[in-house]
Amino acid sequence: MEELWEIKQLLHQGKVQEALVVVEELEEMSKTDKLNKIFSYGIILLLHLIKKAAEKRTTKSWDISILNSLKQIQRTNKRRKTKGTYFDSEEIQETLEDAYDSALRSAALEVFEGTYTVEYLEEIINKNKIITEALNLILVH
Repeated sequence: MEELWEIKQLLHQGKVQEALVVVEELEEMSKTDKLNKIFSYGIILLLHLIKKAAEKRTTKSWDISILNSLKQIQRTNKRRKTKGTYFDSEEIQETLEDAYDSALRSAALEVFEGTYTVEYLEEIINKNKIITEALNLILVH
């Protein structure tokens, strides 16, 4: 809220350019926050997709986690007033790629009760396929 006060003060002083700089900073902070949320939910989404691929099965719990993660990613990315999105498919894919390693490490703890190492999961799981599947689910679902 301090930034809003600063913008108001700058506008009252006729310093429009300076006010616009603060607006741009607020916009960047908002986008960063949204990307962080997408990253966090992306880890959960990828974790369950990795588990499904590794164990070649699913559970109701995993399916619900996938659906909840999808919903949260879509809600975070949705622009309310213009009905568009904040981030395009490339930005979402980049965020998923960034989240993948965290998801893989978590999956190693859970797949077959933690019997697989991260390195073994890397060998048996197709990273690009998992990320593409996640991206398709986000964009289509």
